[in-house]
Amino acid sequence: MRATPNTDLTPELLEHMQRIKAKAREYGLDFFEVVFERLGFDTMNQIAAYGGFPTRYPHWRWGMEYEKLRKRDAYGLGRIYEMVINNDPVYAYLQESNSVTDQKLVMAHVYGHADFFKNNLWFGATNRKMMDEMANHATRVRRHIERQGQDAVERFIDSCLSIEHLIDPHSMLMSREGRDAGAEGAFEPERLPAKAYMDPFINPSAEIERQRRAHEARRREGRGRVPARPTRDVLLFLMRHAPLEEWQQDVLGIIRDEAYYFAPQAMTKVMNEGWATYWHSLLMTSHFVESSEIVHYADQHSGVVHMPAGGFNPYKIGVELFKDIERRWNAGRHGAAWESLEGIGAKGAYDDRSMKGREKIFEVRRVYNDVSFIDEFLTEEFCDRHRMFEQKRDASTGEARVVSRDFRKVKGTLLHYLTNMGQPFVYVVDANYLNRGELYLAHQWTGLEVEAGKAAEVLGHLRVLWGRPVHLQVRVNDETVLLSQGEVGEKPRRERINAETPKPAHQVE
Repeated sequence: MRATPNTDLTPELLEHMQRIKAKAREYGLDFFEVVFERLGFDTMNQIAAYGGFPTRYPHWRWGMEYEKLRKRDAYGLGRIYEMVINNDPVYAYLQESNSVTDQKLVMAHVYGHADFFKNNLWFGATNRKMMDEMANHATRVRRHIERQGQDAVERFIDSCLSIEHLIDPHSMLMSREGRDAGAEGAFEPERLPAKAYMDPFINPSAEIERQRRAHEARRREGRGRVPARPTRDVLLFLMRHAPLEEWQQDVLGIIRDEAYYFAPQAMTKVMNEGWATYWHSLLMTSHFVESSEIVHYADQHSGVVHMPAGGFNPYKIGVELFKDIERRWNAGRHGAAWESLEGIGAKGAYDDRSMKGREKIFEVRRVYNDVSFIDEFLTEEFCDRHRMFEQKRDASTGEARVVSRDFRKVKGTLLHYLTNMGQPFVYVVDANYLNRGELYLAHQWTGLEVEAGKAAEVLGHLRVLWGRPVHLQVRVNDETVLLSQGEVGEKPRRERINAETPKPAHQVE
């Protein structure tokens, strides 16, 4: 049995914490031990600027983030009530000026997060000792600064941070090495289904031989190509193939490790916050709110889930979807039999009293991420009940206007901005473009355009990392164009891709 870590709480809060933890476990929540620490405004802002960690590598971005948080507090525009870190043990920070009611709410919320961190599939490959790893990263970067100089290291970190989202989050749960490292595998002919006696007629030997020759041609063509297939983990590709010094490879590796650590949090923001809000709501209203605290608790909780018209609050969408799933599975309102019900009021009156809702939301918490969660469980009824709609900003007035209440468009827009954490899909497709060692990347069109200003900035930094000209194929206004960064500091050149444009080693549809 693991001893409970030291927790920086007053005797009163420690008693509340122990009761909330015990009740959370009774409900089936499963989490690593949680270490609570109370912090003042300034210290809370400092740690928040570091992404929740007390120690990070030296860089100006942390100071900029701290100033933003400090001014937000100073002008009354908001404050941080809590932070919680995916680690073993979990570390959670409480604002020391919170009332006892606030602290109870936050602790219940934290136990929901801690359960999600431990049990959600997408967090399964994350480093559970990241508190120590972040300190190790800071030590390594400081050592490089001592040897290379602060300006050189900081400028290089700037370039690395500009591309920190060019990773492959799904690779945490699967190995792409075998496919990416080599070209075509063993030959397997494509056969139409046929009985044995008909197979020579349905799949003639001439066709099988044609497929074999095409396979061999692809293998010969693919030999020597780098990469052998389009690769999405741009950071890993640069670590392996860019002409970097040893210290630069180490720094880029640090940025990549931290990007993969934070990726599941971006991929499950709606679910994670919804799950934590579900449990703080249940625990507080059923067990831990005193009669004298009801008004204050209701005010704080309503602030957490408030979603202005046209806005998007992951706490609100997440908790309401979990509650909707629980309600539907308690009554058996799902599946083919439910969908086939006809007649006025038939679906509204249906209730098989199966009471599988709680079991179902625990299953959902374990397996899904935001995209699959929204795709499977966001229903037309849910959108109507919560008055969800699609809006766009009027170019002439700057005002936001409702453009559609169609369920498919609302859902499609939501999935559009959640896919790949809202980042475009970019692949390395050729490391020897034009046979001059130039790097060619391609944007895979999924409905999300690349921002021209951001693309130009990223190309400039990629040019620094690669050491030779860099090209990015993008789609802008239904037109495929090539952005090219020649010399460092130059403005990227833009040209429309046509039949005469030299083709890279691979294509990305």
